[in-house]
Amino acid sequence: MRRLADATVASVAAGEVITRPADVAVELVENALDAGASRVDIDVAGDGTELLRVRDDGRGMRRSDAELAVERHTTSKLEPGGSVDTAGTLGFRGEALASIATVADLELVTNDGGPRGTRVVAAGGPGADRVEAAGRGRGTTVTVRDLFAGTPARRASLSTSRTEFTRVSDAISRYALARPDVSLSLAHDGSEVFSTPGTVEYADAVLGVYDREVASRATGFSAARGVDDGSADTGPSEVTLRGALVQPSITRARRDHVYVDVGGRPVRNTRLRRAVVEGYGDLLPDGREPVAVVSVSVPEGWADHNVHPRKREVRLRAPGVVADAVESAVADALSTADRRRSEDLAMDLDNAVEPVSPGDTAFADAAFVGQFRGLYLLCAFEDDLLVVDQHAAHERINYERLREAVGGDTPTAPVDPPASVSLSPAQYAAAEAHRSELADLGYDVDPFGDATVRVRSVPAPLSRPAAPGSVRDAIDALGRDETPDDGRDDLLKDLACHPSLKAGDDLTDAEAETLIDRLGACENPYNCPHGRPTVLTVAEETLVRGFGRRTTRLE
Repeated sequence: MRRLADATVASVAAGEVITRPADVAVELVENALDAGASRVDIDVAGDGTELLRVRDDGRGMRRSDAELAVERHTTSKLEPGGSVDTAGTLGFRGEALASIATVADLELVTNDGGPRGTRVVAAGGPGADRVEAAGRGRGTTVTVRDLFAGTPARRASLSTSRTEFTRVSDAISRYALARPDVSLSLAHDGSEVFSTPGTVEYADAVLGVYDREVASRATGFSAARGVDDGSADTGPSEVTLRGALVQPSITRARRDHVYVDVGGRPVRNTRLRRAVVEGYGDLLPDGREPVAVVSVSVPEGWADHNVHPRKREVRLRAPGVVADAVESAVADALSTADRRRSEDLAMDLDNAVEPVSPGDTAFADAAFVGQFRGLYLLCAFEDDLLVVDQHAAHERINYERLREAVGGDTPTAPVDPPASVSLSPAQYAAAEAHRSELADLGYDVDPFGDATVRVRSVPAPLSRPAAPGSVRDAIDALGRDETPDDGRDDLLKDLACHPSLKAGDDLTDAEAETLIDRLGACENPYNCPHGRPTVLTVAEETLVRGFGRRTTRLE
């Protein structure tokens, strides 16, 4: 056994913290916010490895503090003798600037409001290589150049330039939405990608990150919920919530547009995101996700932001209690909408209704009986009653036929005149990165102004053209996955939904029978592409018991 050299220890620590340009952006933006900045400007060249600069108007540092800031295990975020559990900042580590300096050339120019500022240069590891006077107003500018130049394996592991910038843009967007009171701007290769005005209104931040259509349907909300984690030491306390909920007339195919932050830190917490979606209840169409921003403030000591090396996760005390508070607050904020709630099934049908298993035969012998509520097709099949979800069934048919079509040429339909579709900054960057894949899938798109594309053609599976706005779902699917094949399959699933039958669509008997026949011919007729069952079966014995009959014969 041998002790690691200091340089090796520093490199290992840097590898835990900095794995791609987006990590650098997050660390520097959090430092700016912790410094009380009211304005933060981010400039990126290429994918961020060439240059990434963050400027703020925060408190800044004096010369001695600036020199210490690039050393390992130094911080201004923790009082002497204080606990990391109670640090009132966006997490705490004391490694960010030192880790960045280990894998890049770092320059820090700062001023705490004195007559002159300080310039610190660090490269090749923690510690200042040069410290000198510099001119700068109050605040801090950190410039990072040649990221991973000394670690070619790390640089080679990065994705394409556009994909890496998409990650940077997505990360900055999350902070812009979490902190609407701070003006944030992002520029790429000299052109502004987006900016927010720095007001207290979440809808203003939504307008900066998205577009007027989304922002015009965003409703701000605030709420407080009493909570109790069951501990006798703490007793009842309070969770406060603020944010903006976009009306369910605007949805997305994925949950990526549900933004949750805890204590001002954007987190990817599956449970809290699900709570937001569940708060929307049945206002959302099947298979669609909302656009929402929810900021959660929990009692002191209820959140630990330091459980992940890059602080992507947060550990909550009583996470179920917090999730319930989120769901309740979202539901109340949306309570003016029509919320129809389904009643429990009678006759103990909850246990009797089961998805048809793939071991059963297809539906060649199914006899169509009728349509119920414009949603379900009822069929007599052997000794059972089949209930077919017409939307899920049509979605499965469309998906399999579209999947076959994409193996060759994708059927398309022109959009005349071309439609302008506004995108988020991350979507716009992804659209550029995946332009050829979009074309393969039937979307002919051109850049048209800032964060807007002009759609000239759309996929037309089964001769039913997709809406131009569905290009957003296509971009999300392609931009989210690591491999094009994964992104393509997810995209096909989303595309299959758009032209499918919707609730309330009436079918003739012939159309219903055709739909059932085509479903039976599918490779997997038992589930829609998203995994929901297409068919449920109600056994005749269930009806016999429900009606109190002693036999299946008429009596």
